[in-house]
Amino acid sequence: MFGWFGKISFVPFSKVQDFAVHLKDGRLMGSVCKGCGYATFPPRADCPQCLAGEFDFREIGGRGKLYTWTRISAAPTGFEDVVPYTLGVVDLEEGGRLVAWIGDTIPEGEIRIGMGVQVVPRMMEEREEIKVYYTIEKPGTTWGKAPPSG
Repeated sequence: MFGWFGKISFVPFSKVQDFAVHLKDGRLMGSVCKGCGYATFPPRADCPQCLAGEFDFREIGGRGKLYTWTRISAAPTGFEDVVPYTLGVVDLEEGGRLVAWIGDTIPEGEIRIGMGVQVVPRMMEEREEIKVYYTIEKPGTTWGKAPPSG
């Protein structure tokens, strides 16, 4: 399942590999350290505060503010087929910071540092393998979620 990250991940296994399953199901899941309660997004296998290695997943809403952004015209190896593209860094309301592609709901001319945004899980199903990722969209953007399991 961790292979669903495609170009982004070059490792076959991680303690946070279920993150990809949650994204496929339409859920943004952060991690909460079982040792000290420190919360992060994206999830981390080891706590950056107390270095404990046990955590629980916690669903987050994905709302935040755009910290910075850039347009990529000269892509790194493996991304040449998608240039130009625009990336942003978001500070999430519930804690954590992420890097993601700026989605279609935000025209480049409207991008402003400090603007409110919504992070949205995505799937690229037109590929042979499912590829999961998330994009930065305008506040209020909605998406589908799979029914809760169990």
